[in-house]
Amino acid sequence: MRLSQYRAPIARGGGSGNVANVTDDAVIPPFDSLPRLPGNGVQHAWDVWGGGDNLGTLNRLTGPAVAAAAGCVRTGERIGVSLPLGLPDPPFFGRKGYSHSFTPMGPTAWDDWIDGFYLQCSSQWDGLRHVGSPDGWYGGWHGQPSDDLEPLGIHHWAERGIVGRGVLVDLASRAPGLPGQGTGAGYDPFTRVPFRPDDLSAALRAQGVSLRGGDILCVRTGWTDKYLTLDPAARARLADGMQEVSGYTSAGLAGSEEMARFLWDSGVAAVACDNPAVEVVPADPSDGFLHGRLIAGLGMAIGELFSFGALAAACQRDGRYEFLFVAVPL
Repeated sequence: MRLSQYRAPIARGGGSGNVANVTDDAVIPPFDSLPRLPGNGVQHAWDVWGGGDNLGTLNRLTGPAVAAAAGCVRTGERIGVSLPLGLPDPPFFGRKGYSHSFTPMGPTAWDDWIDGFYLQCSSQWDGLRHVGSPDGWYGGWHGQPSDDLEPLGIHHWAERGIVGRGVLVDLASRAPGLPGQGTGAGYDPFTRVPFRPDDLSAALRAQGVSLRGGDILCVRTGWTDKYLTLDPAARARLADGMQEVSGYTSAGLAGSEEMARFLWDSGVAAVACDNPAVEVVPADPSDGFLHGRLIAGLGMAIGELFSFGALAAACQRDGRYEFLFVAVPL
């Protein structure tokens, strides 16, 4: 699956990072040619789309890429992949649950509102301000959100949404490192199982699908599927053990440079996973921190706590693992 480089349309715009025009002959530099940040040695793409870029790898969602993705629509079946706003319940990492209130607007009308909603409580996208580096945030920004809401704000992503060809890689149906084998009773997504590029490649080959520039890669570890089977008492016990972001165990993507290389060179525009952190928890210090590599270094959009069980069932039923993926970040 690794590509040394790929030729794809690139959005060329002004300082806001919005599309002004599209050129079809630009070449995205391969991962191994990217420079390294002096503070932590992570390879970065700060100059790939120019100074002041706010979209990162979502620049790969060009008009031609989205138009091609529309060809994945064949049956018109629609499958939601977001958890309800109230799940997980109780929330993880010390966050609070929201309150939902109703106010009468008259004898036959109601208004309703939500208060205290943590934006990272349910299925979510991590914006480019979520994680920085010793050298600054993606692109070199050094400000504070409270002082300047404009640079790298997720509202830039919300303007056009995240729309493109989705590809499911169903790791939950396979044993890590054993191509062609079912997971069996031994696999538990609530334990520390690091998935590496070879695992992703093997699953994609078995599914008969390959990645192309501008894809949204949907990674199913089975974490959310297991969570949804828990009763309220088990969910409360789980949340009690997840007060710290590194104080629990979860299957996920390895945090290695090799994984960052695979994702960048595959050309994906975004990665959405069904576990709490995308990456395996706890991290292996010898691999590193995938959030730092992807968000701060490459400007890659990553999503967490998606629900892919119904999608996986549909893909297995039809023998087809590509689809039109549509998301609108808040």
